[in-house]
Amino acid sequence: MHKPFIAGNWKMNTTADEAIKLVRSLKDLTKDVKDVRVAVCPPFPYLPLVAEVLKGSPIHLGAQNLFWEDHGAFTGETSSHMLKDVGCQYVIIGHSERRQYFSETDSTVNRKIKAALNADLNPIFCVGETLKERESDRTLYVIRSQLQNGLQDIGKNGIQKITIAYEPVWAIGTGKTATKEQAEDVHYFIREWIEEHYSAASAENLCIQYGGSVKPANAKELLSQPNIDGALVGGASLKADDFAEIIKKSL
Repeated sequence: MHKPFIAGNWKMNTTADEAIKLVRSLKDLTKDVKDVRVAVCPPFPYLPLVAEVLKGSPIHLGAQNLFWEDHGAFTGETSSHMLKDVGCQYVIIGHSERRQYFSETDSTVNRKIKAALNADLNPIFCVGETLKERESDRTLYVIRSQLQNGLQDIGKNGIQKITIAYEPVWAIGTGKTATKEQAEDVHYFIREWIEEHYSAASAENLCIQYGGSVKPANAKELLSQPNIDGALVGGASLKADDFAEIIKKSL
């Protein structure tokens, strides 16, 4: 069984000084933690600064997005090779906020996953339903569609590098959290889908994170579920003490 994987999505937060202070504190608070994979995903401008602080640390660096082309006249975009060049190992793709505010689709998510894999980056591929979709019992339909379209033409070698993050949109930034049973049900469905479309080994080795208002208070019960392998943490990852506590509760 793989190690738990806890990733912090800082979103559009921190200054340069705050980013450096946060990651220094996190390094210190987690220096004795051995059996958890940890990543932080700062805003683009601070990736090189955070990479420098993380040197010699087991904490990995991730980005919050990328563009699917390698280079060219794409003003304001950042390529997978640029992320690799500044030290990233992970990249979040298809976060619900990207879908909601920046018109990302399953098709663009698929192109971004392929670009990340081509640059030897590890995608954290986000899936999840809205409140309206959950209330109309369409959760599994939505997740199935996002998996099918987002992973189109991704082979067995590619799926080995992908983490899937289930993030119920209605539980992001709202203070609401899926119950452990609700979260586990969807994680189980995702693993079954991967087994059906790839293999039992792919499904077993797949890391599925939960990403919906994970906090120190609810981390233990969520992370103790059999198919929840980690967490994609938003607001709580901006506080070193809280994020370190979540990391420790994943053991």
